[in-house]
Amino acid sequence: MLQHTSKLPNVGTTIFTVMSQLAAKENAINLSQGFPNFPSDPVLIEMVQQALRENYNQYAPMPGAMILREAIAEKMEYLYQRSYHPDTEIVVTAGATQAIFTIISAFVRPNDEVIIFTPAYDCYAPAVETHGGKVVPIQLQGKEFTVDWDEVRNSITSKTKMMIINTPHNPSGTVLSADDMLQLSKILENTNIILLSDEVYEHIIFDGAQHQSAALFPKLAERAFITASFGKTFHNTGWKMGYCVAPKPLMDEFKKVHQFNVFSVNHPMQIGVGTYLKNPENYLQLPAFFQEKRDFFLEAIKASRFTFTPSQGTYFQVLSYENITDEPDVEFAKRLTKEHKIASIPLSVFNTNNEDHKLLRFCFAKTEETLAKAADILNTI
Repeated sequence: MLQHTSKLPNVGTTIFTVMSQLAAKENAINLSQGFPNFPSDPVLIEMVQQALRENYNQYAPMPGAMILREAIAEKMEYLYQRSYHPDTEIVVTAGATQAIFTIISAFVRPNDEVIIFTPAYDCYAPAVETHGGKVVPIQLQGKEFTVDWDEVRNSITSKTKMMIINTPHNPSGTVLSADDMLQLSKILENTNIILLSDEVYEHIIFDGAQHQSAALFPKLAERAFITASFGKTFHNTGWKMGYCVAPKPLMDEFKKVHQFNVFSVNHPMQIGVGTYLKNPENYLQLPAFFQEKRDFFLEAIKASRFTFTPSQGTYFQVLSYENITDEPDVEFAKRLTKEHKIASIPLSVFNTNNEDHKLLRFCFAKTEETLAKAADILNTI
């Protein structure tokens, strides 16, 4: 028998896999994993098919097809008034998760500290730990998931290498305000800390709010990697295509790792997405599109015993079940799946010390038919 010591001894099967497998086994409505159950725009599909026919079937350039990098640069300029050079400051990646892992690979060394905010998307901590870094978790406060900026300031040490933020935030559905970003900017000023800003839900934000990208704040932008996801934006998570932007000195280091763990990503899809992205309406209409789904779902469950604050962004809605049972959230989520045939994600698995606030996350990126069936079930509990 080979003998080895695991680099991730405490990591097992993710809660997303656990709940999706349970949903499939129980033939339950799956509102756990975050993926749409409706198709991508046929126009985008045709653009990818056209790229296939035009024989964009060999390796793309390492940082990505130029048509797509130029479209990303135009989008960043249009939305956030920030210029990123398509030659040197933009890289197309195999989804945002690959971008995040590559950023951490390029910069985090053994014993470096990385601040993350919990509940946190579950790829952050393992990537840090794989490279010998130490995760410094800061728990978001209460059911409003607010940031204690004094705690953030006091958590920074001489070993702090990086901070990871996520807005709009998965799993809570909250967003960082302009004031939050300004406070963060003041805290990081005059440090060598790299900011990794996970903005995969940048186009899914509600009630007239504006996404506060790190690109909007000069003192943050100069130290920030911003990661994004076309899978989240254009309803095709299975394509696994995203990108990141950063100032050239940071991106130079990113490329050194990217060229060896991925090199380049799907070429015809890059051509199709690059063409599709040229029309801003294809992403500007997304807030209204998803808010309609959020509002439909919340209206449908208003007679239930679940309580909620409407999601501010993402395509997730957090529901409190504190008026229903005292069960731990993982047990309750599994029981809902087995007995009531509806699957969700318990939030405690993302919290520091698995804090349990009796909250479940439901994905509303579904057809109205699916959401109506899910609401009928939730109203009976």
